[in-house]
Amino acid sequence: MAELNFKQELVGCYGFPVSENPTQAMIEPAFRDMGLDWRYLTLEVKPEGLKGAVEAARVFGFKGFNCTIPHKVEVIQYLDGLGESAELMGAVNCVVNRDGKLIGENTDGKGFVSSLKEIENPAGKSVVIFGAGGASRAISVEMALSGASQLTIVNRSEERGQGLVDLLMGRVKERCPDLDTDFVHWSGDFEIPEGTDVVINATSIGLYPDVEARLSLDIATLRSDMIVADVIPNPPKTRLIRDASEKGCRVIDGLSMLVGQGVIGIEYWTGRTPDASVMRGGLEAVFGSV
Repeated sequence: MAELNFKQELVGCYGFPVSENPTQAMIEPAFRDMGLDWRYLTLEVKPEGLKGAVEAARVFGFKGFNCTIPHKVEVIQYLDGLGESAELMGAVNCVVNRDGKLIGENTDGKGFVSSLKEIENPAGKSVVIFGAGGASRAISVEMALSGASQLTIVNRSEERGQGLVDLLMGRVKERCPDLDTDFVHWSGDFEIPEGTDVVINATSIGLYPDVEARLSLDIATLRSDMIVADVIPNPPKTRLIRDASEKGCRVIDGLSMLVGQGVIGIEYWTGRTPDASVMRGGLEAVFGSV
């Protein structure tokens, strides 16, 4: 008879608000498929409670946890160290318990690059990224580290957009000397430049419930040889994804990025690689088949 063990290993998500975060829907099916008696807890943590929540993770022996809005930056002060990407970005979305030390990583950009590499190598590519927030920062840093040659940041706030470009042309360029980056102030319908290989929406435009919101983009400048990606997971088929598909572009939806970062998170926590199709299936059960 197998030894009885009723102790479950714990991971989770800290955020506020957090009730609409779907990560549990892909992580727990992966654990079951891997034969692991682990639980992923979706936990509402207010900003004033973050320090205590991190200490609680230590006390309960969490294997790690995800951080989402608004904790990705503030959590850093309570951790024991940072991985390369998280240090460059100044933001953490995945914490890993390594021999009792809580180390901050960032899988947002890694998840996107992983999904992109399934259809195209980012090395040498020219990329347009809409937005300059956390998702854009994560994706742009990882695209640079993966060899992208040109990053164009398109954003309405000049201060925020130029701040991201300054990061990319400073600490990131030290590691990626062939990288070129520029900022374009977003006003009116943006025209995608000739020679662009990848177009990425890293804004919240199109997120449920505003599902018909339109990215200010001249759709006529999309070409069939481009890859168009949207970080929005809900709904997976955003207006941008639908428009790009009609233009013959290859597309990457937000579920692909979410699954990609989830796979990396599980690898960090367990040392094993989950079945990505099981994880996507869990999300599709929530959002509907796509």
